[in-house]
Amino acid sequence: MEVVVERRKNRAFTLIELLVVIAIIALLIGILLPALGQARRSAQNVVAQANLRSLNTGAANYAGDSDDRIFSYTWRGGQAYTNLKNGKQIFYGDDQEAASGQMQNILQRATGRITGTGRILRAENRLPHRRYSHLVLLDYLTDVQPEPIAASPFDRNLQRWQEDPLAYLENGSGFPYADGDPAQDGYDTSMGWTDTPVIQLWPFASTYQMVPAAWNTDGINGALTYAPVDDTPHLFEPPQGNNPAPLGRRKITEVAHPAGKVMMFEEFDRFTDPDGLYFAYPEAKCNLAFFDGSVRQEVSQDANAGWNPRTPNQVWRQKYVPLDTFPLPKNGLEDDTEYCVRYRWTRNGLKGIDYGGKDVGTNGIDELENPDCVQ
Repeated sequence: MEVVVERRKNRAFTLIELLVVIAIIALLIGILLPALGQARRSAQNVVAQANLRSLNTGAANYAGDSDDRIFSYTWRGGQAYTNLKNGKQIFYGDDQEAASGQMQNILQRATGRITGTGRILRAENRLPHRRYSHLVLLDYLTDVQPEPIAASPFDRNLQRWQEDPLAYLENGSGFPYADGDPAQDGYDTSMGWTDTPVIQLWPFASTYQMVPAAWNTDGINGALTYAPVDDTPHLFEPPQGNNPAPLGRRKITEVAHPAGKVMMFEEFDRFTDPDGLYFAYPEAKCNLAFFDGSVRQEVSQDANAGWNPRTPNQVWRQKYVPLDTFPLPKNGLEDDTEYCVRYRWTRNGLKGIDYGGKDVGTNGIDELENPDCVQ
């Protein structure tokens, strides 16, 4: 009997079938990647909020150990402090100068960079409170500088600077202004950004900033106060005249609406937009830490309008001018649109409210909760 063996042929994909498979895979990737990316961003945002909660808890502990004071620089003008480099006593003329000396002292102790190349210099004529108030809190909590908790996982610039704080000594380091002012117009080129003592501070900055009212006076009833300036959101104007304003010395008990008053805020919303939305943009939804200890995301346009304490009857609006390496304005470098500064400059300072209530002007006249804040 003859057995017939049927030989099977190996059948390969045709070109069309292969293209169909590739198209299906590409379609699945297109569907899944955004979901995976959003999940990753959500996880990063959890960490960002956890950082703020830790700082908030630390702030409460600091206040408990410091007569209810909000953390801020404590060195005072007219008093003597020890210079770590030579052991000599040094006097500072006012609270701003003393704060710059205290900032230098904190970073020299934490890093050991007291002498030699790369030693921590004193940033003279700068206002440390503006971007570095957190160093006092971190000095209270830990002896590590830079401290990773100060950087949001979204803030890749700051994370890179933290990884190598001495990189500013090399050309092309990526540090703001380390290679001079940006060639393109539209960046902030105010005097002083290219100074070495300012450049070397960037690894010790924080994604999360304190509001000025936490260390500045409220400016009510003629009190001497620092105030915003027209041409840049990154510098503040000292009181006019020869009398300096007292800095620091604010207390938690002075806050009138703890659940509605922002204490720390992200300067950029990198969760909604990976490129970074400046906090004053109406649609920005930054992570905020409040004086009652809560941390939450809030839309900027839901906050009450801010003020300049020297012009209390006007809504304070300002355009966003980026620093070197910072996120660009959403409409390009030449964008002159002015936006409310909202919770950075809360009306009436610590007595005011940002979310959950209506502003009340210094004359007792109710202000609109959300006036037209763009012009």
